[in-house]
Amino acid sequence: MAAHFQSFNRRQFIKGISLALGTTALGAPLLGFGSGNKTYGEKEKDWGLQGNAQKKKLGVALVGLGNYSTNQLAPALQETEHCYLAGIVTGTPSKAETLKKKYNLPDKNIYTYETMEQVANNPDIDVLYIVLPNGLHAEYTIKAANAGKNVICEKPMATSVEDCQRMIDACKKNKVHLSIGYRLHFEPHHQRIMELGQKKVYGDVKKIEAADSFVIGNPDVWRLDKKLAGGGPLMDLGIYCVQGAIYTMGESPVAITARFGKVTKPKFFNEVEETISWQMHFTNRAVADCRSSYNEEGNLLYGEAEKGWWRLQPAYSYSGLKGKTSEGAMDFPQVNQQARQLDGIAQNIREGTESRVPGEMGMRDVRILMAIYEAARTGKRVSLG
Repeated sequence: MAAHFQSFNRRQFIKGISLALGTTALGAPLLGFGSGNKTYGEKEKDWGLQGNAQKKKLGVALVGLGNYSTNQLAPALQETEHCYLAGIVTGTPSKAETLKKKYNLPDKNIYTYETMEQVANNPDIDVLYIVLPNGLHAEYTIKAANAGKNVICEKPMATSVEDCQRMIDACKKNKVHLSIGYRLHFEPHHQRIMELGQKKVYGDVKKIEAADSFVIGNPDVWRLDKKLAGGGPLMDLGIYCVQGAIYTMGESPVAITARFGKVTKPKFFNEVEETISWQMHFTNRAVADCRSSYNEEGNLLYGEAEKGWWRLQPAYSYSGLKGKTSEGAMDFPQVNQQARQLDGIAQNIREGTESRVPGEMGMRDVRILMAIYEAARTGKRVSLG
């Protein structure tokens, strides 16, 4: 009976994925985010499409041409159905020239950070994707919104809750769409975990374990600069653990406990933490035990409920995710996570519906990250109202 139940659910789940890109298998939105309701207007042009709502694909410009933009997002935009790479914003002429040639971009769609605001007059570009160091997210999201363009901002949304609110306010004022680059909300294995936890397939969730870590080999990177990064591995990697725990439970934690790990490389970690461990406490007494480090390896999302368990390992990689449950292997396709994310958000913009990964979700997570740091600094349990 159990094997049949698993097979039926898996078939139905895969069918749901294939039939509705951008729609979770849960049917209902997570935590009220991404409700599908029209928010800033009933017409597509209200979302910064400059009156060109019938465009077959939305034009996306990447703001910042680091590794993620160059090697993940730009290639993914060659596979998307609802959007395409229309332009770039960069401060490095050599990078601009390389992408211009590779993707046949017109000169008029190539901007510097100083000229970015001129994008307001370019109907080719509907969306600006902010892929800059964390400390610059707020500044450039607000610039994009003031230019009348829809915004996707990479995670974490910002380095303070106050900046998150400023970003949300700017997008609302300019009637443009704001999404956060949470690609795993569009990935089949993680969508299944949302279903297992939130629909209580194995009963109430009792325990979660999450870890996301890697070893940084170069001390001269922006991720170790407190001003640019806002913090260490918690801001960069730990946010995936925070997200995983929340969308497993379908609710935010009510309290946080945390501690910093020992600094073993002071040359690297003189501004940000090397390792941090924390616990997220939920209303049903379930606890998510999480860890993130820049000096060890870790890639896990595990859940344990009354009548079963599930594990993703690796859980947060761009490809090659592997999942198991107490009933057997998760047999879901490997997908281009960035392409699915971009297409899902593009569909929200075209339809004038709220994002599944809106700015409010990003701000919620930054508030939790700040609570984790507070708990680690003080050694006290921090309540979340």
